[in-house]
Amino acid sequence: MKCYISTDRRYKKPFGAVRQDQQVSIRILLPRSFGCTEPRLVLYKYGEEEQVSVPMDFLSLELDCDRYEAQFRVPDTGIYCYFFELPCPDGVRHIRKGRGGVGCYEFGAPDYQLTVYDKYYHTPCFMKGAVMYQVFPDRFRRSKPVPNCPFPDRVLRDDWGGTPHFRPDEHGEVRNNDYFCGDINGIAEKLPYLERLGVDVLYLNPVFEAHSNHRYNTADYRRIDPLLGTNEEFESLCVQALEHGIRIVLDGVFSHTGDDSVYFNRQGRYGDGGAYRDPESPYRGWYQFEEYPDRYHSWWGFKTLPEVDENNPSYTEFICGEDGVLHHWMQRGISGWRLDVADELPDTFLVNVRRRVKEENPEALLIGEVWEDASHKLSYGKLRPYLLGQQLDSVMNYPFKDAILDFVRTGCAEGLLQTVLSILENYPKPAVDCLMNSLSTHDTQRAITLLAGAPCRDQDREWQAAQRLDGLQYQNGVHLFQLASVLQFFLPGVPCIYYGDEAGMTGYKDPFNRGCYPWGQENRELIAFIAALGRTRKACPATAEGRFIPYYCENGVFSFLRKRSHEAVFVCVNRSAENLVLQLPENLRVLDAFGAYTDEDGVFVSRDGYAIVRCSVE
Repeated sequence: MKCYISTDRRYKKPFGAVRQDQQVSIRILLPRSFGCTEPRLVLYKYGEEEQVSVPMDFLSLELDCDRYEAQFRVPDTGIYCYFFELPCPDGVRHIRKGRGGVGCYEFGAPDYQLTVYDKYYHTPCFMKGAVMYQVFPDRFRRSKPVPNCPFPDRVLRDDWGGTPHFRPDEHGEVRNNDYFCGDINGIAEKLPYLERLGVDVLYLNPVFEAHSNHRYNTADYRRIDPLLGTNEEFESLCVQALEHGIRIVLDGVFSHTGDDSVYFNRQGRYGDGGAYRDPESPYRGWYQFEEYPDRYHSWWGFKTLPEVDENNPSYTEFICGEDGVLHHWMQRGISGWRLDVADELPDTFLVNVRRRVKEENPEALLIGEVWEDASHKLSYGKLRPYLLGQQLDSVMNYPFKDAILDFVRTGCAEGLLQTVLSILENYPKPAVDCLMNSLSTHDTQRAITLLAGAPCRDQDREWQAAQRLDGLQYQNGVHLFQLASVLQFFLPGVPCIYYGDEAGMTGYKDPFNRGCYPWGQENRELIAFIAALGRTRKACPATAEGRFIPYYCENGVFSFLRKRSHEAVFVCVNRSAENLVLQLPENLRVLDAFGAYTDEDGVFVSRDGYAIVRCSVE
């Protein structure tokens, strides 16, 4: 028997994270055989020794158990932990999360988490209920023939759709210097397509001048890369996008620059200036040299990516100042930022970024790249307060991605439910509503390949380049991707489509996951399916901010409700080997269904099928 279940509203109200000074009610159910009449809830801030003991009051008798309750408020933001202390005739017992029950005595056993966030924490309304789309600019759409380029060391390719270069050059380096010449105007040309797909937010991988096709090695923060277009063309894209109901979010790469940049200039491309060539350079203080000029701190040891000191006053002003980089691009029409490697940016810098972004536009978006549970991420030797209201709006939701794909592959519904409940329990509701839920990204395998292809494991790039899904594998991968997309579109947060996934693109790791969009060779049935999911999502307002209520999550079946006020949507993915019929709660009246048949007996969901049922709440 479990005495306490932190994700069950019968034991804890409200569910999940709480605002400052919000009343929390926590109940436990104790077997009378324990002989405990004065249980206590023990609360402490993560990493601090001071503990607060909260007496629990007797509430009621229930068969052979007693129910107790503690009510309290927490005035300060932070990540708190709690457990229960039970003085019993045979000694003190504890209820801790470590084993999900009584008797977890070992030192350091994990305790329950309580996230307390700023009472004024607010996230952008435009993101809630939206559909997002991610574009890798060099590979999405080329608006004109291969152009002239001012940089002769770039390899311009006219074989759109060819395999990206992946072999080392004569010096043993993979230079990422082959360009398929996708551009800003090409994105603009496809805005009608994105609108038909249901896209509301367009996230662009880096677009600033940089001397690699991924452009994560920034050379000039204030200039669009010339192969992509001009600053004026980018401004025009922002205007046109809004005319189609689409907001643009840019990738902010602020933990490092390129060594081949205006600021560092190791290659000498930008004259005699730069921190590497000029000891008196105004950029010298941005970088940390161990032995000038050749030994310096670099991102993950890559000498081409010198790290910056984000808290250097000159650098902070350059990025966050009144005329800084954030201001420069927000004034040109963007609606927010996705921060690359946010967990490697210092807290003070993140606070400064948020302050500037929200001063420019209180409804602008600030998403961080964090791969783990961002509520208790340890970085720089301490717990990071990303989601307490002073830093990020939300994060990329890699835990959901991994759990969804694992469920679709294996049918383990219990694992998916555990991940979903854990994130929803730990994250503030404003952050949950803006979670960026992807199935693929530029840093991971394409979902169809991962679901149906041979396992990549530690296979090298030669192996990855040679792999192709055969017809049956591809057909199976597309079907599994559809099931995964149903979950992606209806779980809490915002679905983010990685360009080309909806068209059936495949590929293993970088650079094979960054191929060219297959214009003219798309999987049109899959595109139609994803567009229909988007329309169905928008027809169900409960998906924007509605509660997640697990329904039946076992034996290869994952089903849940999203509910808000008088509206609800029921969603089920059936990875079992059997057809099934699920009865909806009596207070729900079916309005329409997508992917399933409903009648008075319930919702019929075929094996390896899905159901999306829009309901009213009576």
